[in-house]
Amino acid sequence: MNRTPGYATVTTGIAVPRQRRAPAPLVRDLRDRAGRSPRALVFGPGDLAVITGLPGSGKSTLMHRAVAGARLDSQDTRDRFAARLPRFLPYAIYRPLVRLAHYAALRRALRTGEGVVVHDCGTQPWVRAWLARAARRRGGTLHLLLLDVTPETAREGQRERGRGVSGYAFRRHRRTTARLLGAVERGKPPAGCGSVVLLDRPAADALRRIAFTERGTVTATR
Repeated sequence: MNRTPGYATVTTGIAVPRQRRAPAPLVRDLRDRAGRSPRALVFGPGDLAVITGLPGSGKSTLMHRAVAGARLDSQDTRDRFAARLPRFLPYAIYRPLVRLAHYAALRRALRTGEGVVVHDCGTQPWVRAWLARAARRRGGTLHLLLLDVTPETAREGQRERGRGVSGYAFRRHRRTTARLLGAVERGKPPAGCGSVVLLDRPAADALRRIAFTERGTVTATR
């Protein structure tokens, strides 16, 4: 994988540089750092970031804790629909409406030109392609934050939040996420991504800030 010394400062955070003409996407592996994980990820002002991983891996938890700016969580959209609809109505019935509302909100957010963190089914190639094009148009970069947790940990996360997925859906997510992770570990991140950050659960738990800034630096937050 492409590694550059001096990229991370473990006591503060990571300033993720723009990759306008980078020969290859940057891969930052923050797994197995034994308490030395950064507390912040800072991207350029026009960049976009997608958080992806297995259902129950901690994507929403990370977003709600660390993202103070613009964020779009498909689970929030689902929860708003669920609060207005009868409890007995299966999610499969209104799933298309949830997705339509989520992507409409994402389209509006992209028009602002500001940095946005997206929790979505980012393992879908068409979603990444859309976001990569949007980032390029605004002169920014698409960054992928990939949570690498075991299926057992993800299942436990689903139980804790009280929202599980079907066995079929979970197997499909496992296959897709495993292919994505394998490609990144082989040094072949998905097309359109300027960088990929690999996070295990301890590294994700250590993050306290995901932000976008002109200077691309971050100060210590103790």
